[in-house]
Amino acid sequence: MSGTKKLKLGRGWTLLAVLLVFSLVLVACGEKPSAQPSASAAPKESAKAEGSRTIKHIMGESTVPANPQRVVILTNEGTEALLALGVKPVGAVESYYGSPWFEHIKADMQGVKVVGGEAQPNLELIASLKPDLIIGNKMRHEKIYEQLKAIAPTVYSETLRGEWKSNFQLYADVVNKKAEGDKIIAAFDKRIEDFKGKAGDKLKEKTAVVRFMGGKTRYYYGNMFSGVIFKQIGIVRSDAKSDEKSFEDITKERLTELDAADKVFYFTYELGDGKGTKQEQEWMNDPLWKNLKVVKENKLIKVNDATWNTAGGVKAANLMLDDLYKIYDVKP
Repeated sequence: MSGTKKLKLGRGWTLLAVLLVFSLVLVACGEKPSAQPSASAAPKESAKAEGSRTIKHIMGESTVPANPQRVVILTNEGTEALLALGVKPVGAVESYYGSPWFEHIKADMQGVKVVGGEAQPNLELIASLKPDLIIGNKMRHEKIYEQLKAIAPTVYSETLRGEWKSNFQLYADVVNKKAEGDKIIAAFDKRIEDFKGKAGDKLKEKTAVVRFMGGKTRYYYGNMFSGVIFKQIGIVRSDAKSDEKSFEDITKERLTELDAADKVFYFTYELGDGKGTKQEQEWMNDPLWKNLKVVKENKLIKVNDATWNTAGGVKAANLMLDDLYKIYDVKP
């Protein structure tokens, strides 16, 4: 290659390099690079996109996240509601027995933090979970409402007797799953109608419900979990006047009232200390009990306390209905 060509080629490369540097300077000065949002900014954008909703409840109104991610639930029936809706809480009150969960929800509650008992939730534990929604109940937690809502938006149902369906519908609305909740209730109601149609005249038998607890025995009536399900089915009670009551503690002298029943369902509240079982055995060994018509005719039926009463939620309601299909010899 000649000297002249080498000189021209060298100048050409030099000019190209200068132009390239100049263009890069212009880009740097005239354009703003697209910055990635910082970690602290991301949640704000997300929260803004998700928004919030206002929920009316027994304590007033609460502004809750449109799609809550860290829910703490303070009732046993509320825990069942969330699980049925596909919402796993970050914290929940322990089941009344089961260490710490009822057998029928244990598999679904792995990793959920226990935040005390339904009657006395642990506020410090609740706060440590950094919830974005707390669901409680006025009957149980009225005194700590102000403290709870200082931790996170808090919504209460009113009571915990026979209102499991209306409570469930509130919880479904609170977690923005009303449509899913309506489908779950509709499916349960459809099962009830199926059972009613197949059981037919068997439902004309008069029934009574008894519960044994440590140191006390109760008649359970219409305004309790099992009672409202009986009412929906149309199961006849041996004492129609008791339909709107919840329960009554009884003495052994009142056992003769069970002679008006064709079937007696009973369940025992046993916490592991033997007291509930002791009460059951003591009463069932009494001559007054042994002489009851339902005992002699083998129409005394023991059922599960958790699913027939204590759990009080939608999962328990379906399990109770499973039992009734078997007890009344009806195929689902």
